[in-house]
Amino acid sequence: MKTITLSADEELIEAAERRARAEHTTLDEQFRRWLEGYSRRDERADEAMGLVQNIRRYARTGGKRFKRDEMNER
Repeated sequence: MKTITLSADEELIEAAERRARAEHTTLDEQFRRWLEGYSRRDERADEAMGLVQNIRRYARTGGKRFKRDEMNER
C-alpha cells in the first residue's frame, strides 16, 4: 500500500477524526473508501445509466406524460 501526505485545516482534520472514531473506524479507512468511490465514479455512473436503459425496455406509461406532483405521489 502506498503512503501519501495530505494537508488540510487542523480543525477540519480533528473533526473528521472524531467522526471516524464515532463510526468505529479511522480517518485512513474513510479516506480509502472515499478514494475508491471517487476513482470509480464514472464506472458507477455508466452502470446506473445501463440499468436505467434496461428498465426503459420494460416500463411503459402508455404515452402518458406525468406531472411532477403525480410522479411524487406515494
